[in-house]
Amino acid sequence: MKNRNGKIGGKPITLNAEGVELLAPIPNPSKFFFLAGNYVEHVEESGERAEEKKNTFPHLFMKPPSTTITDPWKPIMRPIISPDHIDWEVELAVVIGKKVKGLKATEALSAIAGYTIVIDVSDRRFRPNPNRKERPNDGFFDWLHGKWHDSFAPMGPCITSSESITNPQNLRLSLKVNGETMQGSNTNRMIFTVVELIEFISSFVTLEPGDVISTGTPAGIGETRGRFLKHCDMIEAEIEGIGLLRNPVE
Repeated sequence: MKNRNGKIGGKPITLNAEGVELLAPIPNPSKFFFLAGNYVEHVEESGERAEEKKNTFPHLFMKPPSTTITDPWKPIMRPIISPDHIDWEVELAVVIGKKVKGLKATEALSAIAGYTIVIDVSDRRFRPNPNRKERPNDGFFDWLHGKWHDSFAPMGPCITSSESITNPQNLRLSLKVNGETMQGSNTNRMIFTVVELIEFISSFVTLEPGDVISTGTPAGIGETRGRFLKHCDMIEAEIEGIGLLRNPVE
């Protein structure tokens, strides 16, 4: 309950996990941003060269939140149209807490309500209309559309407040498939930090409470291993200070 200062007081409430259904903490943000290539090792494993950030800028894309966001324990659905090359990416996600525009990096932490985990699921070989006549940008849009399938953004298991995570640039993160570790890194390996991302995005987009920025993934994706998600696989994504997000594959 709230005390006289309007803050939450009293002892923490503990619930038996067996009797609780976890839902995505932000089920339909007004804006759902993702970072492409924001860890050096992931850029390099994808066959590209990581540039110094002074020579480039964050590469952003978005997912449709109402159909991609998936609750903890709910299935990631391999799409019937293209089921065979479905990949995983564990990411730290930032939840915006207030309306801001034009923030400097030195002010950006004040805009954060908290942090959660997002699994950026990707269809690596999506090719609409295989008999098409190729155009110069088709490859980019194949990649982009391969991010948009239903259920391709599991989120959770909670939001950890910004007061509890004072430094988002020193968190261990990992992802396992069927108990085998595929990704293991630290957010200190990001190219563009959390506050730099907020500065960049807010320079031209008004950020609003509940907006989510998923900050990119480290190395260890399935594409470079020649291994993709199959029916009955179990994904476990974990970030220090937040928790463990589990989702089966169907």
